[in-house]
Amino acid sequence: MKKGFFLLMLVMLVSTIVALLWDKLPLISKSVHYILDPTLGYILNLNLIWGFLFITLLVTLLTTLIQKYGTDQVALKQLRDDQKNIQQEMKQHTHDPSKVMELQKKQFENLPKTFELTMKPLILTAIPFILLIRWFTDIFKNLNDPKFFGFLSWIWFYIMFSIIFSIILRKLLKVH
Repeated sequence: MKKGFFLLMLVMLVSTIVALLWDKLPLISKSVHYILDPTLGYILNLNLIWGFLFITLLVTLLTTLIQKYGTDQVALKQLRDDQKNIQQEMKQHTHDPSKVMELQKKQFENLPKTFELTMKPLILTAIPFILLIRWFTDIFKNLNDPKFFGFLSWIWFYIMFSIIFSIILRKLLKVH
């Protein structure tokens, strides 16, 4: 657990440094633009709304697949089922504070296991995601920050549709 947590913190630190150095170290931004301008940039140029919607779906699909195949889905499902059972037991014993405390302790014992199982996909996607967000920031700034549907900034559009796509894809792909 300690090794995994250290690795996660290291990846988050590197992601933050990359984001902060985006404008100060042109090699980073130019490299990302060199790769993404002719690919995702082309899609955005075809049609801004539909292109961005497609890119959001694509990124959400990739992260969902990484989450599905980068975690032990059987163990994760078992942990989540255990958590549900503990919650149900807690509801049955609301009159007995000592039993509720015992069940809460059980619940907290599962948190490190869940964290360890779900950490690997986060480590794999953190830095590419930060680079993508920085690229989007540059692209939409160059387009004078267009509003989607007349009022949504690109980041809110992305968040809203990535949540919708994530819910759908997680159900379709049976990701726990």
